[in-house]
Amino acid sequence: MLYAGGYVPAGNRNPFLTLSCNFCSYYHFASRDIIKLSMTIREQIEQRESEYLSQYATLSAASGGRARPEPPCPVRTIFQRDRDRIIHLCRAFRRLAQKTQVFISPREDHLRTRLSHTLEVAQIARTIAKALRLNEDLTEAIALAHDVGHTPFGHAGEASLDEVYRSYDPQAHFAHHEHSLRVVDVLERDGQGLNLSQETREGIVAHSKSMKDLQIDLEEATPPTMEAMVVRVADRIAYITHDLDDCLRTGFLSAQQVPTVVTKTLGARHSQRVGTMVRDLIEHSLDQPRISMSIAPPTSGD
Repeated sequence: MLYAGGYVPAGNRNPFLTLSCNFCSYYHFASRDIIKLSMTIREQIEQRESEYLSQYATLSAASGGRARPEPPCPVRTIFQRDRDRIIHLCRAFRRLAQKTQVFISPREDHLRTRLSHTLEVAQIARTIAKALRLNEDLTEAIALAHDVGHTPFGHAGEASLDEVYRSYDPQAHFAHHEHSLRVVDVLERDGQGLNLSQETREGIVAHSKSMKDLQIDLEEATPPTMEAMVVRVADRIAYITHDLDDCLRTGFLSAQQVPTVVTKTLGARHSQRVGTMVRDLIEHSLDQPRISMSIAPPTSGD
């Protein structure tokens, strides 16, 4: 028999002690169940977040909220609702299926589009967030919306539109990450916007990178949350690996043209390259206040 201090030998069992211990045990579990019954599912999720997530994670219960306050959902956290709004209500998200990632080929159905790129970013980002015990729902919401303001024809379309803007107003410019925020804030739902949380909105704007080396970007970037930084890096991991995969699929590059240092360091297959980069990031970022990766090996020019 168990009691508060451990096991009681069979010969020394006291019936009153047994009854007392059983009552205490029943009271403990019954009280816990009563507390759970008094909490909504959302509140239970938020409680589990506070108990399990990393000290560097963004807790749903601590969100800065929305520009237009809304009653909380009894089932979903604020970041789960953001994710659902992007998938179910955002028309710009669905239009990504018709937007170019890198290649245009009317005879090839297997090349990435801007939508499939977005899904790959979300998958990579969620894998990283889960391993680092960050908020997966916030991570996914940022990843799904990060490119909803992107132009057709990839970054070439973005550069062309920026040039047109500047020809009319030298002080104006176009940047897809800024337009993504405008899409979710203003353009969706006939001007009402999606009214996303502050953290998701900030993550959308923070996802875009310069052309700096990744290591420099990791050292200098100051995204508002760790989840936003995860998406920022997951975006780069996704397009580096899948753009190469599409190059090989179309014959634009042959396997022999891929630098030896790439195959030796990252792997010969797409899955190996993604896995190597994700594992490296997790290894160097676990329980750390910043996202980091190992230093790239020197290249020999081949």
